[in-house]
Amino acid sequence: LTSILQQVDPVRIQAIVEKLVSFGTRHTQSSQTDPERGIGAARDWILKEYESYAEASGGWMTVELQSYVQGVGGRISAPTNISNIITTLKGSSEPERIVIVSGHYDSRNTNVSNFIDDAPGADDDASGVAIAMELARIMATHRPLATIQFAAVAGEEQGLLGSTYMAQTLSNRSANVQGMWTNDIVGSPIGDDGKNQSNIIRLFAQGIPTNESTTRATQRLSIGGENDSPARQLARFTVDVSSNPVTGMQVETVYRADRYLRGGDHLPFLAAGYAANRFTEPREDFAHQHQDVRVENGTVYGDLPRFCDWEYIARVGRVTGAAAWSLAMGPDGPAGVRIGTEGLTNESLLRWGRVKGEVEG
Repeated sequence: LTSILQQVDPVRIQAIVEKLVSFGTRHTQSSQTDPERGIGAARDWILKEYESYAEASGGWMTVELQSYVQGVGGRISAPTNISNIITTLKGSSEPERIVIVSGHYDSRNTNVSNFIDDAPGADDDASGVAIAMELARIMATHRPLATIQFAAVAGEEQGLLGSTYMAQTLSNRSANVQGMWTNDIVGSPIGDDGKNQSNIIRLFAQGIPTNESTTRATQRLSIGGENDSPARQLARFTVDVSSNPVTGMQVETVYRADRYLRGGDHLPFLAAGYAANRFTEPREDFAHQHQDVRVENGTVYGDLPRFCDWEYIARVGRVTGAAAWSLAMGPDGPAGVRIGTEGLTNESLLRWGRVKGEVEG
């Protein structure tokens, strides 16, 4: 794992972010046929890059263009093709277990419906896509026990469209997704107050599950456990395996699904019942998110590469890589976990179903 993490290259991350920005706008409704500008050009380039990584995998890595047509409604003004690029590194012994790392490659400017003018989207979210791509490149020649998927999804700014389709597709086939992390706005440690927290990354972890049943809610009121949701447990695991000298980072868990008034691609996975977290930089600079590129009263607005810290993104990539690889190399999670409450006792009795495979010891 240390060798894998040491290969995360800030120079490559910079090149990916700058290439994505070079397409001018990656708005979901921008051109899908222009070879040089728009989301279609970005999609095709990401696909080609992922395919080049797969060539080094000896057949273990495959690349899929997952597409559907989103109808008119919400922030979509005309039927629009939504395409996710999903790169799958097949698990060597437990391929049915899936671990996911994602970022969204679409972008926006001040007007969420403006698909004509530039929307560079360096921090939001070329930074997250760069991490998914860099980890795919490095891990292509390694063999995790479980399957790892590296996704670049579209339609996030229009309502989490691509990630919703991906999560629903996995849920419809009862896929065993054991953990999902999205990197969204992970490009800079400097907030709008100028404070630099270069060794901190926030990790958002939901408490009460989105899909909690009435029965489970009643049980929770009786026995507790509101702090033991799958998302919170995934966050604890993430902190344990990735806050260390190799990553050079401290992961700070925030006990909410996301920031106030915001959302991300982990939310559809939570809604589908999967454990999912979001990484976001410690303090955001809102002059460099969702803004038309301009200078106003001496302030430069716009989500430009000049405001990204490539070494910082690489460190976040190492955090993500440590979490994803460790989960993929770990055992399957227990199923049917129950707490025995048959009688008065000073102990907690836990029961769970037998885990597939041999037990050592």
